[in-house]
Amino acid sequence: MVLDCLYSYYVQLSSQYPFLTNLSNNYVQSALILIGAAILAWLLLLVFKKFLEKFASKTKTDLDDLILEKVKKPFFYLILAQGLKLALFNLEVNGIVTQVMNSIMALVFVFILSRAVEVVIEVWGRTLAKKTESKLDDVLLPMFKKASKIVFFVVAFMWVLNVWNIDITPYLAGVGISGLVLGFALQDSLKNIFGGITLILDSTFEVGDKIKLESGEVGEVKDIGLRSTKIRTYDNELIYVPNGYLANSRIQNYTRPSPTIRVKVDFGVEYGSDVKTVQKVVLKSISGMEDILSDPEPAVQFIGMGDSALNFRAMFWVKSWKDSYGRQLEATELVYNALNKAKIGIPFPTRTVYMKK
Repeated sequence: MVLDCLYSYYVQLSSQYPFLTNLSNNYVQSALILIGAAILAWLLLLVFKKFLEKFASKTKTDLDDLILEKVKKPFFYLILAQGLKLALFNLEVNGIVTQVMNSIMALVFVFILSRAVEVVIEVWGRTLAKKTESKLDDVLLPMFKKASKIVFFVVAFMWVLNVWNIDITPYLAGVGISGLVLGFALQDSLKNIFGGITLILDSTFEVGDKIKLESGEVGEVKDIGLRSTKIRTYDNELIYVPNGYLANSRIQNYTRPSPTIRVKVDFGVEYGSDVKTVQKVVLKSISGMEDILSDPEPAVQFIGMGDSALNFRAMFWVKSWKDSYGRQLEATELVYNALNKAKIGIPFPTRTVYMKK
């Protein structure tokens, strides 16, 4: 790096001009190194702001702008860490302190790479999302981000082990048996990860869909992760469901094949009521509702003769499942009021009892 070159140049000058070494001790030299590192780091920020960012703003893509914004501060701290390392080396402080500094620099460098890759994935994802109508990329991109973070974490961990001269080769001898044991231990986690991939590839549901689980819970999909899926119920509660369970269970998706949905209101009237009159009265009441579709048209069907009532079903369509519950409540009230106004009886449950004398 630049600081290493400057330090080497200073050592050469000190050998040619001994007075440089005689006039200052190691502590002063280390202080000058720290000051030089701080100045160099500040100059780097200045270069980013005055030149690189202005140049990036003139390009057609915003990829370079985002990368510069993400990496300029980590580069600043990387130079400071390098300056501190050289200052300690000049003081002949070696051993654990040097290894700690090298570990910090390795972590900062990997952090810079991870930020740059994260920006590339994000920009690539936005570009891809504009070209495709499917929401598959909206789900896969967060998973790619999480996977890249795991990869860089592993790289950083291995690098730090190398800095501390820890050889992991002997531990890899039993990797076959360890992998088998680990596979059994992580069986559920792996099943959830592959279940999530299956859900995405099959397009079972997407973020924003309304679904009903096999266990009966109904809610909106908020996030599809590597291990689990988050569902928000209408009581504003978050349910975390393992992807392995979802991949092997029956799921009712209210959003497919289209967001339009049919709303049903069941009701009963007393025996002896005229079926055509009931249908006409109820159909007129629900047809005047706002935000319902005229195609398909609303309908009222006579569906059967119950134990104590003639059973009917009023049906109409709305544009989105988000409006279905509110419209169902409104229609129920309208049907009740319309039947009362037309003096059509709504019976209580009745039962005929025969007594043997």
